[in-house]
Amino acid sequence: MSETAQTLEQPTAWSLQQSPRDYVLGHVRAVLPGGILDDARIVVRDGRIVEVGEPAPGTRIDVDGGGLFCLPGLVDVHSDGLERERLPRPGAELPWMFSMMSFEGKLRAAGVTTVFHGASFSDREAAKNQRSVHAAMEMCEAIAAWNERETDGRLVDHRVLHRLDVRSAAGLAALRRHFDHLVATGQVGPDLPAVISHEDHTPGIGQYADRTFYEQYMAGIRGISMEEARLRVDEVVRERENNVAVREEAMEWLAGRGATGSARIFGHDPESAVEIADLARRGGNVAEFPTTEEAAREARDRGMSVVMGGPNVLRGGSHSGNVSAVELARLGLVTALASDYLPSSLLGAAFTLAADDTMPLHSAVSLITSGPATAVGLSDRGALEPGQRADLVLVGLEHRCPVVRSVLRAQ
Repeated sequence: MSETAQTLEQPTAWSLQQSPRDYVLGHVRAVLPGGILDDARIVVRDGRIVEVGEPAPGTRIDVDGGGLFCLPGLVDVHSDGLERERLPRPGAELPWMFSMMSFEGKLRAAGVTTVFHGASFSDREAAKNQRSVHAAMEMCEAIAAWNERETDGRLVDHRVLHRLDVRSAAGLAALRRHFDHLVATGQVGPDLPAVISHEDHTPGIGQYADRTFYEQYMAGIRGISMEEARLRVDEVVRERENNVAVREEAMEWLAGRGATGSARIFGHDPESAVEIADLARRGGNVAEFPTTEEAAREARDRGMSVVMGGPNVLRGGSHSGNVSAVELARLGLVTALASDYLPSSLLGAAFTLAADDTMPLHSAVSLITSGPATAVGLSDRGALEPGQRADLVLVGLEHRCPVVRSVLRAQ
């Protein structure tokens, strides 16, 4: 019997508020980076994994996993779910702290232990979610306040994905002020970079390269005719064409932050190899939701992470008519999946990719664990390996769908 096993054999008092720092989990199907180990035993000490392997004869366990899959805690690098939680219907605005509490429950149920909430620094207020500079700052403040509570028993590691509309002068000014504050207070630096995604949702490029999809979207959310939607989209295009100078200023500012290592830069909705080359020139690290195979392939050729949406996998294609995440995954061009707007889509997408033989289950699980952790520069989580945080998720199957049975998160 190993010294570690002897040390951890003694019964441990468990708190209902948090996972124990020392325990042995047994009888699980451990999803490892290189495959699945049936009837595995995982030893945790001081909140870290110290051993993963087959059960040793004569040793006891503290937790019987009952044959469930054991995955690392899921890492979600792009979630817009919190803004939807705060505004479940137009005009039905809820308090931020209640929204945080409510949405954390959904994250926990989905097996997400680290999440990056999208805060949209844009002056293009949208009727469906009231995105605005003001709302973005309120979200950042709410997340900071939530994280200031007692750390014992914290269920999820909440972080911010700063989404910058590069044609918004107000958005750029607000993000620069906020970023400078984070640097001045020691919350951001080369050892703890901010994550910033730059996006340009001007109809006719990027996500809405075919502006017809944007016109249909506008007609749907505003209850207007397609002709009215076309006229309004024409206005949007004209307005945003006048903001090209803002875009250049924003991109140069981002390049400076990337060069100092104080930010990890995501390029949102890149559509060509030229855009990826420009992203690389400006110090970008991640191609987020590339809209074409060409962009995804160029990103991988340059060693970038490529993030696609979990809902895209579940739906079997993009809702905007862009490239299929499943097809990119089949080509080996996807390194991570994000929930976008549906936390449960992460597990669902991973098990779907395995079920349809796009890739083995352990490879699919890496897209929602180690892959996204790499994209945001977190090296302490995402794999069932010694030295990693003991963020563990136990998963069963019902009607061939993954269901989270338990989450043990390191404190």
